[in-house]
Amino acid sequence: MKREALGGDRHPVLYHQTVSSFSMPEWAVAAGYDGVILDLQHGELGLEAACGILRSIPRDNAYAYARVGSLDPAPVLRLLDSGARGIVAPTVESRSQTEALVAAVKYPPAGNRSLGPSRPALYPGDSYTAAGNRAVSAVAQIETSSGVDRAEEIVSTPGLDSVYIGPADLAVSYGLPGRGDWDEGPVREAVSHVREVTRAHGLTLGIYSGRPEYAAGLFADGLVDYVGLGIDLVLLNRAFGDTIAGLGPARSARSTT
Repeated sequence: MKREALGGDRHPVLYHQTVSSFSMPEWAVAAGYDGVILDLQHGELGLEAACGILRSIPRDNAYAYARVGSLDPAPVLRLLDSGARGIVAPTVESRSQTEALVAAVKYPPAGNRSLGPSRPALYPGDSYTAAGNRAVSAVAQIETSSGVDRAEEIVSTPGLDSVYIGPADLAVSYGLPGRGDWDEGPVREAVSHVREVTRAHGLTLGIYSGRPEYAAGLFADGLVDYVGLGIDLVLLNRAFGDTIAGLGPARSARSTT
């Protein structure tokens, strides 16, 4: 996420979408979310469905993101041409991987993205390619201890716009349980370290969080600029559980009349 996309002092909040639904981004934005990270790495969402969802999102939404499963430039190109404003690449651990990400996301001279506009006026401006490079973000996901150790070489790569931390996989790489929202220990220390590096290079930093109170604490501490708050299936599972639990014993109680 580019720094100019933060909107002043506002911290953008996105969610992870893993199912093929055109309605979900609309409902999320109506509820107060800023945008979505379409997750092609995990879950059911395929390339064709993701491209369709991107075309259904208003083109002026700067937070229509997609996380790909690899650095293969072919799906990245399709997602960008469909309107993705950011590409998140998972498990980035080196400068060469970061360079491959930038090459796939950015038009020349910054990268190697092919010019094939498939939506009218997707990037308005005198120069379509320059406007496109301003509009889209290359986001490297750091989610291993190796990525943290090489944060300087990753973050200093020309053309990179942001870093996104995957706390669960990062925890596993440190020999910890695979969960997020760490208040202390090596994961929290890694977040602080990556924050220092991104700040030094003028890049933004985001992280996945499952709890709003935890995300609020990160914002208050100045550790991140934006969050991915929740996953669609996890949020639905929580709603299903809360709703059915609301019946209580009435579900199995016999009628007294």
